[in-house]
Formats: sequence, C-alpha cells, structure tokens
Amino acid sequence: MVQLHTIMAPVLALIVWTFVMWVWMYATRIPAMQKAGVDPAKIKGQETYGLLAGIPARVHWVADNYNHLHEQPTVFYALCTYSYLVGAREGLVLWLAWGYVAIRVVHSVVQATSNYVPLRFALFALGSACLILMTARNVWALLHS
Repeated sequence: MVQLHTIMAPVLALIVWTFVMWVWMYATRIPAMQKAGVDPAKIKGQETYGLLAGIPARVHWVADNYNHLHEQPTVFYALCTYSYLVGAREGLVLWLAWGYVAIRVVHSVVQATSNYVPLRFALFALGSACLILMTARNVWALLHS
C-alpha cells in the first residue's frame, strides 16, 4: 500500500522527479552536443563554456533546472527529515510538503520548456513560502512542547 500520508513520501517524490529531470537533461544534451560537434573531452571548466555556445538554449534550460533541484530542495529534504524525527509529520506540514513538490514539478516544466522568468519567479516564491510555513510550524511546535 502506498503511504502518501507520511512526510517522507513527498521527499521520495521529489527525488524521483530529480531523476526524471536527469534523464530529460541527458536525452536533450547528448544529441545537442553531438549535433553541434562538441567534444566532451575538451570541456574542462568555465573557461571552455564557449564550446557549448552552439547548444540551443532549451537544452541549457533543462540542465539548469536539474542543477536547481540540488539547491533549495536541500532545505526541503532537511526540513522533512527534521519534521519526521520530531513527529511533526502530518496535517499542515504534510500538505505544505506535497505543495512544495507539486510547485517544483511545475517550476521544472516551465523552466525546461518556456523558461518564462516571471512565472518561474512566482513559482519559486510560492515554493519558498511553503518552506517558510513548514519551518514556522516546526518552530511553533518546538516552542510549545
């Protein structure tokens, strides 16, 4: 039976989504690099990013999003782990965790397809609000225990 009512389920869902983006990144990047004649052995760091100039922006958008899934979501993972350990794993915290995952998925799709920055920013801010509210709920529980 799937246990969607545990705080660790959204954690697993976002990890799965991160690997979906990993597949999407390589499914677009490798063919684009081959088409542009980019030799991966010559890419050694920032000074050689010019070699990637022939890669379409849409390909970079997917890679950028994959990288973004290793930034703010680390706070999400830590917060969910903390919530689990202290027993704040249901109700509002659980809804906010699932909301954060849904927002990150939509954010990924927007960034990888249109990269419309005003919408991306709004989604990022909404996701951040979920994390802030989860944090506030945990602080409240700590102070009132």
